[in-house]
Amino acid sequence: MEQTESIGYLPINNINVYYEFYPNQTSDKTFVLLHGFLSSTFTFRHLISLLKKEYQVLSVDLPPFGKSAKCNQYVYSYKNLAQTVIKLTESFGLKKMTFIGHSMGGQIVLNILHMMPELADKAILLCSSAYLKRSKLPLILTSYIPYFHLFVKYWFARTGVKKNLQDALYNHSIINDEMINGYLQPFLEDDIFVALTRMIRHREGDLPAEVLQQIKTPCLLLWGDHDNSMPLKVGEKLNKDLVNSELIVLKETGHALPEERPNEVYEYIKNFLGNFQMAAD
Repeated sequence: MEQTESIGYLPINNINVYYEFYPNQTSDKTFVLLHGFLSSTFTFRHLISLLKKEYQVLSVDLPPFGKSAKCNQYVYSYKNLAQTVIKLTESFGLKKMTFIGHSMGGQIVLNILHMMPELADKAILLCSSAYLKRSKLPLILTSYIPYFHLFVKYWFARTGVKKNLQDALYNHSIINDEMINGYLQPFLEDDIFVALTRMIRHREGDLPAEVLQQIKTPCLLLWGDHDNSMPLKVGEKLNKDLVNSELIVLKETGHALPEERPNEVYEYIKNFLGNFQMAAD
């Protein structure tokens, strides 16, 4: 039975997850896209338009971000987010996928590779989060104060979407109203800040080096040389800890690779697939 393009919600792991699924009848290769912190599927819009011409694509709004539900019962840990993605791919009957993770999404990908390595044939990590510790105990305890989510909202309003984009991008000239509004939209309701408060409590630290060293999946690491959020030294350390990885550095590029360099990222992904397939033949 042919699958058709679908955009919507599925109840997965006790929460409604927003997804965009673009089947491709001419390819059996599936990409699963996972965005970063304070982001959504929106960040991949340029890359999706390139990938879906040749491959099958599933892009996910990781709870509580984007259009996915914000739920007081959901556990916003990386392990649970990884399990939610795994269950979503199972609902589509997907097997042997290539995962693409940007920033925090890269850490979710690494959790999936650790938990269920058989799901992935390879992975692409774009300025992946790595080696971050859990929130300090005083912050976790403070998060239980009533209305703490209003402090989170105040912090977000003070930094602002435009300032966050300027920090994430090397080339500020590409910032426009469409981009600002696309990132701002999910933060116009208070429930996101309640969920972010829960994430402060639930988020465990990133995978330690000894776990990363057990991951055997071939990984392509793409990094911007002007990444202020996840500096290049993080990518270099990750490249050493992942036993089957390759690191490529993009010049004059910041943290938001899918925004700044979608065409180059796409070409590197295609080359990575081609080299991998030649090695397997």
